[in-house]
Amino acid sequence: MTTPDHLPRIDLTQAVQVVRDQLMAAATSGAGQELRFDVGEIQMEFAVELRRDTRVTGGVKAWVVSADADRGSGSAHTHKVAFTLKPKDARTGGDWEIGNDGPEADISAFGTGR
Repeated sequence: MTTPDHLPRIDLTQAVQVVRDQLMAAATSGAGQELRFDVGEIQMEFAVELRRDTRVTGGVKAWVVSADADRGSGSAHTHKVAFTLKPKDARTGGDWEIGNDGPEADISAFGTGR
């Protein structure tokens, strides 16, 4: 199970960032809406391939493996990584909602640690 060489590699940091970006986009498009959604726990699971990379401190990097990749090749080098994220408002530390209105709809500080 390897990622074909012609496809760009995605590491775990990038995969989590994509989810964060899409949640931010959902919050932006839902601002001012009457219907709100609590963002609960986000369960993420990836097949990763560990590769030695001299450009990375420590020498090893985990690359997300494509779900549609050939399952027969290289399976001995892939590992399953699963974790749960619970989004929090960076300003208040409280749960996060999509579709906030009023002053709470400001998402400019979300995820900045301020």
